[in-house]
Parts: sequence; structure tokens; C-alpha cells
Amino acid sequence: MDKNLKGIELLQEGKLEEAVKLFTEAIEENPKDPVGYINFGNVLLSVGDNDKAKSFFERAVSVDEDAATAYYSLGNLYFNEGDYESSKTQFEKAVQKGMENSDVFFMLGVSLINLEQPKFAVPYLQRSVELNEEDTEARFQLGLSLAQAEAYEESIGHLEKVIEKDPEHADAYYNLGVAYAGYKDDADKALEFFNKAIEVQPDHMLAGYGIKMIEKMKSE
Repeated sequence: MDKNLKGIELLQEGKLEEAVKLFTEAIEENPKDPVGYINFGNVLLSVGDNDKAKSFFERAVSVDEDAATAYYSLGNLYFNEGDYESSKTQFEKAVQKGMENSDVFFMLGVSLINLEQPKFAVPYLQRSVELNEEDTEARFQLGLSLAQAEAYEESIGHLEKVIEKDPEHADAYYNLGVAYAGYKDDADKALEFFNKAIEVQPDHMLAGYGIKMIEKMKSE
């Protein structure tokens, strides 16, 4: 079996040292193949050695500037460090180099959300959901971004699909409550969603506040 593939298998089994040994051998045998550097970098990233991981990802890029996975891994590294501008740049490069999976579009979208650019996040999150319709977190983030972009009907549609797939998603119920209280002007439906959020997560402070706000409004 290919040493990189076997190394990934060992990594998934938690056999870190054995995986590292195989990745090292893969690099020594094929120093012009970026895959060994990327795999080694991901091991280092998983144990929190970001500086060394970064050098391996950068080495992969220097060996093959079209190594989309290296840019994706760098994006994850910067995202974990809270450097969302850099993570956005790296995820964009991964897409430009041909990466086409739901994860890269999701991470690009979430980087933009963290940069307070929800409108720019929408198309990437939409693509993420298109590629993996079962990903409720991507759909939830899309629903939030659409609401921030004032596309309320679309937002509600996606949030409703989230609770359909995941009936325990308290934040989706809360945000549906907000949409019905504000955009739909339907206090009863909003109250229903806020109560559902509390039922799922009793300490959901924002939902609790929403309930008090509507009850106060009704009593006036």
C-alpha cells in the first residue's frame, strides 16, 4: 500500500508515531511530492505544533504550487489561530486550485462571517450546502447569513430544514423565533419557537429574553 495512504490509516487509528514514520519515509522517497509534507503537517497540526505544521504546508506549496490541499490545511491553521483574513485567503487559493468539496466552501463562508461579511459568505455557504445537503451546520450558517443579508424568506426556509434534520438545534429555533417576531410580525409563532429553544436547551438566555419580550408586549 502507498505509504501516505497507510499513514493516514494509522493516524485514524490513533497510531501517531507509526504514521509519522511512514510520512517521513514518503517524503524521503518522493521529495517532490507535496502529499507527504501535507500529511506530516496535518499530524503536527493535530498535536498543536502550528509553527512546524505551517512550515510543512509551505514546503508542500513550494514543491507544487497547485497543491490545493496544502492551502486548505493552511486555511485551517490560520482559522484555528483566529486569523480569519489569512484563513479566507488560503481557502480562496484552495478553491482557485481546484478544490471542490463542501468543507472548503463552508470554511471560506465561516471565515467571512467571522470577518463580519455575511453577504459575501452566502454564495460559499450555498455551494457547501449544494455539495452536502445533509450538513445541518452549513445550512444553519447559511440561514444566519441570509438573515443578516435581509433575505428573510430564504433564511426561514433553511432554518426550518435545519430543525427538520436536527430537532435538537436550539439556536435554529431561536433564530426562527427572531425571524417570526421581526420580519413576519407573528408573535405567537415566535413564542412557539423561543419556547422550543428553551425546551431543547433550558439555559438558552437569548430565547429566554425573547419569551419575556413577547410576553411583555402582549400584556401591554
